[in-house]
Amino acid sequence: QARVVESGGALVQPGDSLRLSCAASGFLLTNFAVGWFRQAPGKEREGALCVSKSDGSAHCADSVKGRFAISRVEAKNTVFLQMNTLQVNDTAVYYCNALDEDYYDDEDSWVNYGAWGQGTQVTVSS
Repeated sequence: QARVVESGGALVQPGDSLRLSCAASGFLLTNFAVGWFRQAPGKEREGALCVSKSDGSAHCADSVKGRFAISRVEAKNTVFLQMNTLQVNDTAVYYCNALDEDYYDDEDSWVNYGAWGQGTQVTVSS
């Protein structure tokens, strides 16, 4: 069964760092874009925070650029989200999504064609 599974969420203090993992099973991430998303309590899910594409390119949204970075390790079939200088408003459930790049047109493509994981909770609190 093809799926992605997130892990690495935790309770941390402001200023801490955390690395989340998105492991794919049942398929290879070759030719798949992987995006990280989050949904804070009581809010709608945000658009892609960071995206890694199979050609090695990666980018993050302005809201997290400079603090978050995305990377992939093909040998592990896994994509990572490194989060630094965490803030209280980073508290959320973090999801990854794997999307066949043949279907990657716009932000809606993640919802229409991508595969979501179950999410991992990140809580930033002093």
